[in-house]
Amino acid sequence: MDTPQQPPLTAQQTAARTPDAILKISFIEFVALTAALMALTALSIDIMLPALPQIGSALGVTSENDRQQIVIIYMVGFAAGQLVYGPLSDRLGRKPVLLAGLVLFIAGSFAALLSQSFTTLLGARLIQGLGAASPRVIAIAVVRDLYSGRHMARVMSLAMMVFILIPVLAPSVGQGLMHIGDWRLTFDVLLILGVAVAVWAGLRLPETAHRITQHTCAPTLLASFKEAVLCRQTMAYGIATGLMFGCLLSYVASSQQVFTEVFDAGDNFPLLFGAVASVMAVASFLNANLVERLGMRRVAHTALVIFIAVALALALASLTGHASLSVFAILVASAFFCFGLIAPNFNTLAMEQQGENAGMASSVIGALGTAIGASAGGIIGAAFDGTVLPLALGFAGCSVMAGLIVVAFEGPDGLFGRNRP
Repeated sequence: MDTPQQPPLTAQQTAARTPDAILKISFIEFVALTAALMALTALSIDIMLPALPQIGSALGVTSENDRQQIVIIYMVGFAAGQLVYGPLSDRLGRKPVLLAGLVLFIAGSFAALLSQSFTTLLGARLIQGLGAASPRVIAIAVVRDLYSGRHMARVMSLAMMVFILIPVLAPSVGQGLMHIGDWRLTFDVLLILGVAVAVWAGLRLPETAHRITQHTCAPTLLASFKEAVLCRQTMAYGIATGLMFGCLLSYVASSQQVFTEVFDAGDNFPLLFGAVASVMAVASFLNANLVERLGMRRVAHTALVIFIAVALALALASLTGHASLSVFAILVASAFFCFGLIAPNFNTLAMEQQGENAGMASSVIGALGTAIGASAGGIIGAAFDGTVLPLALGFAGCSVMAGLIVVAFEGPDGLFGRNRP
């Protein structure tokens, strides 16, 4: 049965639906809150890394591989949770689902803080991951509720500029916490931050999904899922995003071995790691200023071509014995600068056609990207052989596959924004 046609909106109704009218908070605060919601997951992983040996010693876990389960089980919960929160938020509203997830994250942090056994700690980390999936999914859905196209890409770029700084700084923060206390202090910090973000969102973030929750004939979960996975643009850019995310995760997994074993950087590792990764924040800021003038496709497609060229240059340098520390750092930093131009635009293009299906689409894209990125990053990281070649080949392979997917969807005439409004 056909849906009854809605009467056109009056000028007053249209004005009431503008982002500024809905938000009732400043644009800067909204971007900062979005970044905080997205960054909670990265912080919950990276701040833990320096504490893993102490956790293992305190809870009787001697194997380094077993200690890695503290990160892995969190990612399992995070990936699974992303499939749930989006569809729920399409029906119940963004804010209650967001706050429910944050409460779950807080509960997991509190349980981890009180853990007396490794099994209990893993259970708490699973709950943490399930809870952390909510702010990640809801943050993107809220941005899509309010913005579309180049405006959404600009907001995502500004949010990612803050978000990217978290993995750069978190290991140093975690190391500092180990100097002034034991491993439980890490969970104290996560508990406090979880409460702070929940209070901030609860008091300041308005409900943005009112146009969806007011539908009298809301689509079924299956229909919403089909709308997301059968959209060629959503799937093409969602998969491409996951592949590029695999490059980032492979660097995180391999960087300590590369800098300390290949280049003998020793205590300079945190500084080098942070310096290389920080260029992504610069690129995200630049993208926020470029995208509204040049368009998402022109910026992202150009950056992807350069990323591929840089990855191939790194592989060639490694094969010919010219991959010195300076060459490696400059080329990887160049690749991550391109990543900062690619990621927010690919995310926006994946969400562009979803509109009122933003919650489900955010869940599907998030789960898909996490699965692809974690798998690719794990395979590349495990292939480390004492050289930078596996990382370089991983960068090249993932970026070339992402490029082929984009070309297959856009076609030659659609690349770089040609023949696109």
